[in-house]
Amino acid sequence: MKDLINKPPHYLTGGIETIEYLKAKSTPEEFKGYLRLTALAYLSRAPFKGQELSDIQKTVWYALRYEQEVKND
Repeated sequence: MKDLINKPPHYLTGGIETIEYLKAKSTPEEFKGYLRLTALAYLSRAPFKGQELSDIQKTVWYALRYEQEVKND
């Protein structure tokens, strides 16, 4: 079964997960900013796209990844 929240198959194209590629190409501060702003974007549009639960789950995913990056600093 596909896990569209934690490991969307379309994010694994090219042999590296997109989030890891973005991290590799960013400074730590840029990457944390990306995670924070992406969480805010998912949360702010969640009620309007017809997939509210999925967008809330993605908000949580990005917030937890942001937390992980802050803890690792």
